[in-house]
Amino acid sequence: MEAWLEHLITQSAGWALFAIALVVFFESLALLGLLMPGTVLMASFGALIGSDKIALYPAWLVATLACMAGDWVSYLIGQRFKGPLHSWSLIQRYRHLMDKAEHALHQHSMFTIIVGRFVGPTRAVIPLVAGMLELPAAKFALPNLVACLLWPPLYFMPGILAGVAIDIPHDVQSRAFKWLLLLVALLVWLAVWLCWRWLRGEKQQDWASVRLPPSRLRWLAPLMLLIAALAMIAGAFHPLTPTFLHLLGQVFIDG
Repeated sequence: MEAWLEHLITQSAGWALFAIALVVFFESLALLGLLMPGTVLMASFGALIGSDKIALYPAWLVATLACMAGDWVSYLIGQRFKGPLHSWSLIQRYRHLMDKAEHALHQHSMFTIIVGRFVGPTRAVIPLVAGMLELPAAKFALPNLVACLLWPPLYFMPGILAGVAIDIPHDVQSRAFKWLLLLVALLVWLAVWLCWRWLRGEKQQDWASVRLPPSRLRWLAPLMLLIAALAMIAGAFHPLTPTFLHLLGQVFIDG
């Protein structure tokens, strides 16, 4: 699939936007999105944006519309087929995820619809469950619009940063700077992930909760956040940082 998408993208900007729309639509579609490598593909599109092969704002617009289309199709499927869906074997396979989404929607529907778009396992489930619960379309529309507007740039961003870094002139100093960017990105990601688990305080047992109990996260998450902040400060003083920021700014100005 990735080879086919790469072939489409190299043909023209129009095909590239079509590929983005296709990926985002299926990534957003009920349950099917659980099988899509959406995060990797969105980062790949972001790299093409960062290296000036795709314009940012058309890609953002297309991704937003495709995101809304996928979510609304999922919502309408849930609303129309809520009876048969309850006994569908695939639904039973993801029953724990569906139950969590249902509970969250009952508690905070607007917050759940927005945040659920950014959490991989729930992205393809929340709209479907919202339809099955017969959540009024008016209550679904606004948070869905907000989520679909914010989601594409966030998921494009890692790829955009990588694409911009690739365009920095090649020399010994630039190679060291690119490794520094990668290190900072990994530290920031790890810090955010640890803080998320710490603040969430979920009692569900998985491999991470066994190795990272709350007593350990209580000091490890703030420590990693401090390390990530220090790494970002160190990166800010690198001689190539102004060049990198200039190229990054051009993506948003020329996009």
